[in-house]
Amino acid sequence: MISTKTLPVTVAGSMKAVVQDRYGSPDALRLDEVGTPVASDGEVLVRVHAAGVDRGVWHMMAGRPYLMRIVGFGLRAPKNPTVGRDLAGVVEAVGNNVTTFQPGDEVFGIGKASFAGYTLARVDKLAAKPENLTFEQAAAVGISGSTALQAVRDHGRVKPGQSVLIIGASGGVGTFAVQIARAFGARVTGVCSTAKVDLVRSIGADHVIDYTRDDFANGDQHYDVILDIGGNSKLARLRRALAPEGALVIVGGEGGGPWFGGVDRQLRATMMSAFVHQKLMTFINNENYEDLIVLKELIESGKVTPVIDRTYPLAEAAEAIRYLQEGRVRGKVVITVD
Repeated sequence: MISTKTLPVTVAGSMKAVVQDRYGSPDALRLDEVGTPVASDGEVLVRVHAAGVDRGVWHMMAGRPYLMRIVGFGLRAPKNPTVGRDLAGVVEAVGNNVTTFQPGDEVFGIGKASFAGYTLARVDKLAAKPENLTFEQAAAVGISGSTALQAVRDHGRVKPGQSVLIIGASGGVGTFAVQIARAFGARVTGVCSTAKVDLVRSIGADHVIDYTRDDFANGDQHYDVILDIGGNSKLARLRRALAPEGALVIVGGEGGGPWFGGVDRQLRATMMSAFVHQKLMTFINNENYEDLIVLKELIESGKVTPVIDRTYPLAEAAEAIRYLQEGRVRGKVVITVD
């Protein structure tokens, strides 16, 4: 549990928040009393009910790969000491020029520091909460759901009838990608470990490959689109499983060394794409309101449902991140906020 020994008496205008003033393990996190933020132009103040945990939270906490420190996140310590981005909650107040939301609206999306009682979010990164979701479910959608949507729709350009291989199908992004690809009419094969085969099958995968027993690149099948969310397969191996004019989309930058993570593999894929018939690419998630609306519609239609593994209270955010690090998560981990 995060230490709360330094917490002062709660006063008006303050809130509990998970903060860090150094990079490191989850032990670098602490629950502290900080000032409640105030919404400025184009911002919304949200009372947080739940906050999603994703790999980005771990990267920011650990300061790895080291490249991210150099490009502006803080060389020796994080510039922004507050933690968390995915959120679901209720609008508390709105800044100037905000007409889309009003106090009392239930929302979900992406904020600035969501492991807290309140957080700020830009109006173009929020949407009305899907009516058929709890706050905990809605908090899992923002970053992972939009990343999966853009990978499937914008970069993989998945079409009805295509064969799609999703490596890392049981994780936060992967569980959304499986369902979205199915909603787009694809034949989906998911890759995961033995313990997660039933989960991946239950969310709509037509076929599931247990990577501990079978090799997706054994030459038996070639896929029109491969989404590599696992982050540790060599490009040559991925290309062996890809159709001659297929598309490989590398999602995220896991794996690799401490300096570059998976960024070097992404760059090599992009450069190689200019010399082969296969399309090899990566991308950075473009967080936006329009994609949240698409996800909301997919969810309310029953085509997509967030997969929640565990929830943790705010004071146990460090334990939530440790669990994520262990690699056993099925879908998403969510922080609940009183």
